[in-house]
Amino acid sequence: MAITAGIIGGAGYTGGELIRLLIHHPEVHVAFVHSRSNAGKPVSGVHQDLIGDTDLTFSGELQDTDVLFLCLGHGESKKFLAENTIASSTRIIDLANDFRLAATSSIGNRQFVYGLPELNREAIRTAQNIANPGCFATAIQVGLLPLAKAGLLTDIYTTGITGSTGAGQSLSATSHFSWRANNIQAYKTLNHQHLGEIGESLLQLQPANNIDLSFVPWRGDFTRGIFISSTLHCDLSIEELIVLYNEFYKDHPFTHVSTDPVFLKQVVNTNKAVVGLEKAGSKLVVHSAIDNLLKGASGQAVQNMNLLFGFVEGLGLGLKAAAF
Repeated sequence: MAITAGIIGGAGYTGGELIRLLIHHPEVHVAFVHSRSNAGKPVSGVHQDLIGDTDLTFSGELQDTDVLFLCLGHGESKKFLAENTIASSTRIIDLANDFRLAATSSIGNRQFVYGLPELNREAIRTAQNIANPGCFATAIQVGLLPLAKAGLLTDIYTTGITGSTGAGQSLSATSHFSWRANNIQAYKTLNHQHLGEIGESLLQLQPANNIDLSFVPWRGDFTRGIFISSTLHCDLSIEELIVLYNEFYKDHPFTHVSTDPVFLKQVVNTNKAVVGLEKAGSKLVVHSAIDNLLKGASGQAVQNMNLLFGFVEGLGLGLKAAAF
């Protein structure tokens, strides 16, 4: 029988992506989509592309389900769980940053496992609750994890550009079309909120505490996707690095190593992460690209759900890129 799923915060970008994925997942029945501000409204009235795909309406009430996705603002998930009684048998996948760090990974009797399958797949399979990684964190980590496992990380200089959907659905001065179009801007320079979870993951594979990651994120004039470039010193040849990366990712269905230049349209509208390597002398540049709403959020949440319930890891995630 199909498992039942509930979504809390279903009116936003990540909630909408989860609905799109789960209503077509062969092993899932979406029992309810919760939204206080939209209770009683058809889901397709808010996510208008879903007209004809679902008759669901937003609910203001909770139901017991096998899995509960929290698509709330950062800091709201912990508050929600403190204020509501959720059955102990319900598995929770949180898409906010409330439980990603070791120091904040529990509430009551619930312990959350950091849900990056390329790092913690076996722990995810046996977990009860998952802290879904951040979008920038996912994109940066898939580029660096093989080097961390080989103990090759020291000083890393990373830049990354993200689409406007990374800022969420709420309007802000920098998300208006008139500001975003034909424009870029660096923000949260060297102080991005995802640095903590990246640091913990890299130390998990390279325990020697000699990794220094400097990160400058950019706002881009497009809607979806993240493109990362990480520069560091490395004495391995490009051929040796390609072998290293292919060996690390050989059993991971969504992360792919490309010997051709990486570009954003390879991954937008998919759950893929594509990694490319370039060398000049002793300098290595690792490029990595993901869709921030899929592999960086809702797609990875479904990937984690598949692992939690023993489904094929890629079930319901056979998505097509928009190549042109």
